[in-house]
Amino acid sequence: MDQRLIGAVEAGGTKFVLALAREDGTVLARGRIDSTSADATFPQMCAFFRQAGAAHGPIAAFGVGSFGPFDNDPASPGYGTITTTPKTGWPGANFLRALAEFGVPVVCDTDVNAAAIGEGLAGAGRGCGLFAYTTVGTGIGAGLVRGGVPLGGFGHYEAGHIPVARLPGDVFAGACRVHHDCVEGMASGTAIRARWGGELAGVDRIELIAHYLAQLAAVLLLTHMPERLIFGGGVMQVPGLIEALRRAAEARFAGYIHSPHLDPGLERYIVTPQLGNDAGITGAIELGRRGLA
Repeated sequence: MDQRLIGAVEAGGTKFVLALAREDGTVLARGRIDSTSADATFPQMCAFFRQAGAAHGPIAAFGVGSFGPFDNDPASPGYGTITTTPKTGWPGANFLRALAEFGVPVVCDTDVNAAAIGEGLAGAGRGCGLFAYTTVGTGIGAGLVRGGVPLGGFGHYEAGHIPVARLPGDVFAGACRVHHDCVEGMASGTAIRARWGGELAGVDRIELIAHYLAQLAAVLLLTHMPERLIFGGGVMQVPGLIEALRRAAEARFAGYIHSPHLDPGLERYIVTPQLGNDAGITGAIELGRRGLA
């Protein structure tokens, strides 16, 4: 029997990554479009899938991992909607309506949960009962996955907005428009650009960012006891940051938790994604697979 086809969307605040894949995950077509506004980006997204479907066959389901805040509750009337984002042109954008022309199921979650699902399937989360995936990019978000299923309540977690203790002498106001000096406001790519006008470079700057990310790592450890912490996203690709984060996190943990999971130096506990930039689209394909009838 021929495999059914899945449309996958990794909707980031800067770009959309699109893919058409078979049920087994084989990617048949890929695309990339800018996240300018819903009015501009959604038609381009649909055009990609119309063209890919014409070339390879009808699409049976879609999986979407989107930036947020995002309504990922299937029981909610607003399921699939980007909600209170500060990004112009996106509040109220709904993926179910945008993809309605295809007449197939659309399964939605956050971009970070999708990436976590991807890493659990084929990356650094394999073999873990419970693990956390954190993305450090334009914003900061974290998802926790147990048995392939993201954890959450009436909505997704907003771990990027936990308050953090300032490093003594740090007078930066914080880049988060709501909370100012939450971890996202102090250590995201947006915060880095607001602080220094460019990319993260230099030992002192890297250590400062690691100081704030380590506080998020400690919250994840103390509240969920995950078997592994995966830190991905564009900021985490800066040379030396993952090592600085491990040092800062180990100091923050302060030997309070005794477990074989917490190896000396945390090289096995705090890791980078094995799938790299493909974690999100891999997870989006899996979301679509779960929507197949």
